[in-house]
Amino acid sequence: MTTFVLLHGAYQGGWIWKPVAERLRAQGHHVLAPSLDGCAERKGQIRAGITTETHADEVAGRLFYDDLKDVVLVGTSTGGMVMARTAELARERVARLVFADALSLLDGEALPDIVKRPTAVDTEFGTGPSRHDFETRLFADLDPALRQWAIERCTPHPIATMRAPVRLERFWNQSWNATVIWCKRSANPPVAHQRRCADRLKARWHELDTGHYPMLSEPEALARLIMAG
Repeated sequence: MTTFVLLHGAYQGGWIWKPVAERLRAQGHHVLAPSLDGCAERKGQIRAGITTETHADEVAGRLFYDDLKDVVLVGTSTGGMVMARTAELARERVARLVFADALSLLDGEALPDIVKRPTAVDTEFGTGPSRHDFETRLFADLDPALRQWAIERCTPHPIATMRAPVRLERFWNQSWNATVIWCKRSANPPVAHQRRCADRLKARWHELDTGHYPMLSEPEALARLIMAG
């Protein structure tokens, strides 16, 4: 049995991994898909001071307090940023990393350096796309019922995680067992960015002919790649 920890991206929560988590559990694996601080069912906790680093601190703490070892971390979108920092903090507990159409920033880079967001609806502590943008761009390739299900669950993402530079003092200087999964119909993160990650980590490279949310559009194929390594 392998322990998989699935880390969601912006505007999401652990809910987005439900189809993949069900498939991994059906194969006998232990799966955690936490909603990060200020996200999804924890949206009432959104506040100043939530960063990529505080998100990673709580995930690394979960690995420690649950005494988890040989963990496979899976990150998608901005969850890749959280995954890299978590791996840096909990190196001895991580067996493998899976970047599923994920951001993989270098130390000191910020999300706007890589991704240009066409719309942003900002609040004091959070940010997210307009509903129209969800419907016509982000979730455009999902069938209507699934698109509606996902939109109803999206929440503003803690704003500092979308703007502040990441801190990764040691991650890129270490050797990792890693996989990069590029979704061919996804404009962001750009393929060049994902290729950079694969090259620097000497990672295995896989491609899925789908959009940026493969855990919803191609859960069976994504689960197979996550398990395969």
